[in-house]
Amino acid sequence: MKKSYLLLALVSILIFTGGFFSGMLYSSNSTDQAKKNTQMAPKSAKKLKQKQIPKIEQKSSKVLIGYVQDFRDPNTINYSKLTHTIFSFAHPTKDGSLLMNGDSALSNLRTMVQQAHKRDTKVMLAVGGWYHINGGESYEYFRAAISNPASRTKLINELVGITERENLDGIDIDFEHPRSKEDAKNLATFMKTLSDNLHPKNKELSIAVYSKIHSVTGTEIASVIYEPTMFNYVDHVNIMAYDGQWDGEYDAANLSPYPFVENIVSYWTTLFDKQGINKEKLVLGVPFYAQPEDVSIKQVSYEAIINSNPTNAKRDTVKMNGTTYHYNGVETIQKKTNLALDNGFGGMMLWELGHDAKGSHSLTNVISQVLDKENAEQKQVTIYSKDEESK
Repeated sequence: MKKSYLLLALVSILIFTGGFFSGMLYSSNSTDQAKKNTQMAPKSAKKLKQKQIPKIEQKSSKVLIGYVQDFRDPNTINYSKLTHTIFSFAHPTKDGSLLMNGDSALSNLRTMVQQAHKRDTKVMLAVGGWYHINGGESYEYFRAAISNPASRTKLINELVGITERENLDGIDIDFEHPRSKEDAKNLATFMKTLSDNLHPKNKELSIAVYSKIHSVTGTEIASVIYEPTMFNYVDHVNIMAYDGQWDGEYDAANLSPYPFVENIVSYWTTLFDKQGINKEKLVLGVPFYAQPEDVSIKQVSYEAIINSNPTNAKRDTVKMNGTTYHYNGVETIQKKTNLALDNGFGGMMLWELGHDAKGSHSLTNVISQVLDKENAEQKQVTIYSKDEESK
């Protein structure tokens, strides 16, 4: 039995030793062969360079901003065509408080927020306007409110508070109008501080501005003064490119004719280029009302013009009730929208949404169609880096 065990042990040792040396020999041969294969592979003379991924530039969509007066029924508004609605107006007091036109106005604002947000339309609150709820022009009230630190801070706190409380998307300032360098400086200080308080909360800030151009002479109007640096603090500059009938002697034909607006666009384009401010902030305003040649007669809405005769949409003047009215028809609105886009503006603004016609002659729809075409073209723009283009 011992001899058998000894013999078996010797055989096992020989088998293990042979397997070990065979494995070593195979490993050595495999390594040598791999080295040979590696050495046999020719090296490429071409230097590989990693390509950069093409950059796709998505430009911001053009805005369509509609002002809405506080007495309008917010349930009748077609929000689907608008990027922003601006509820008009809240009124500043001289001590920096904020007034609205009663409970009905606040109720309409809240309904507007609910309805607009369902359609992804933003709601902003306009502060100021021409007339004040306490009587007279808003100018003296607004000027006093922003002229000293205490009332200015109070007004800013009021605006931030109502923005958060009512779930607004921002504030629009309509100070009509700064009439001195001191006014301009105070307005700039006010806008900067308001911007510093709103923008960190993801709220927008816009400002409505005078056209700055005389409708008759085409020259700059110096009686309204802005500090250009102020426009760096806002998201939109809504140019009120209308009401030219008051320049010089009253002339309803100067309400907002196309040549007048060409001069306005040229002025603001040049100003922003000189200041190095993005022209996408500029928003061209158009009127949705008609001005009578008889100054004793009230304005009428574009809707009244169309209801009188739908073919009036093709015109810019119409005779009704014994007087001639001047307004902007479909063709003029289309031309103005294209003018704004051609000059790099960020979109269009309208005063006032409640004046628009319903159906196929709606000026809101006319503007929207032009902007939609522009937005579609922008989305197709693909810009490659210089490195990619040179390859």
